[in-house]
Amino acid sequence: MLTPLRDPLALLERTRADWPDHGDLWVFGYASLIWRPEFEAVEWRPALVRGWHRSFRMRSRVNRGSPDQPGLVFALMSGGMCRGRVYRIPRERADDELVRLWQREMPTGVYDPRWLACQTPGGVLHALAFTLSRRSPNYTGRLDDEQLLHILRHAEGRYGTTLDYLLQTAHALRDCAVRDREIERLVALARGQGLV
Repeated sequence: MLTPLRDPLALLERTRADWPDHGDLWVFGYASLIWRPEFEAVEWRPALVRGWHRSFRMRSRVNRGSPDQPGLVFALMSGGMCRGRVYRIPRERADDELVRLWQREMPTGVYDPRWLACQTPGGVLHALAFTLSRRSPNYTGRLDDEQLLHILRHAEGRYGTTLDYLLQTAHALRDCAVRDREIERLVALARGQGLV
């Protein structure tokens, strides 16, 4: 049985209402928003979020997989900590860019958008982040390496393969001097099977 979709517009309005100071828009990127942000930022900073971690446990049935062969993408899940980047969008463009960002990240309302405290070299700021609940129907739970390798071998969607998404994220994080041991393990696993 399919879970009904949440209303993305209602989530957008709630996010706007919760916007901490309605000033410049800061967005936290932890995976593809680092290497393909698709918005015009005037500044970026390295950032650390506590209480959340990057996790390769979100099903993708369109972008990096299909209904018959779901792929995986990263999600921000509760627990731990996550290093990434925050991007600043000036207030005068923030509303337009937020709508574009919503069309990309929230067409089905799958994420729980949150304003998270991000530690940066310039101090703590609140940035919009797209998190995933463990109650979400798109949350996979723990997958063993055999399941992961099957997905890395076969899953492909409108933006390419799950494997390419993993490799792009790994490359972008290395360029940002971010070490993610689980991503490094997954890349080594794929390489050991001749997928890379």
